[in-house]
Amino acid sequence: QVQLVESGGGLVQAGGSLRLSCAASGRTFSRYAMGWFRQAPGAEREFVAAINLSGGSTYYVDSVKGRFTISRDNAKNTVYLQMNSLKPEDTAVYYCAADPLYGHRRWYEYDYWGQGTQVTVSS
Repeated sequence: QVQLVESGGGLVQAGGSLRLSCAASGRTFSRYAMGWFRQAPGAEREFVAAINLSGGSTYYVDSVKGRFTISRDNAKNTVYLQMNSLKPEDTAVYYCAADPLYGHRRWYEYDYWGQGTQVTVSS
């Protein structure tokens, strides 16, 4: 079992940056692909980015490509989401999630979830 705790959210002006962190408990973190999702009020949970077990492969939803970067540090049991050039439409609760298999984009394909961290981008 993996327990996940996100941090790093907050209020930022459009064009600004934030770095989200997701700390995992347990010694099996390196066995899981990791993903970031987000959910705006009244909207479905949306895939944002994912990274494979070693950190050598990543993919993103088109709307964040070139602005967001997912990375992981298996020694620290932590996955990150660096968000640059933020836009008001990036406003959402951001969740990290763990999946034994790499390559999934649907929220229900991920096994473990954090509690989420709010990101608000003002115009």
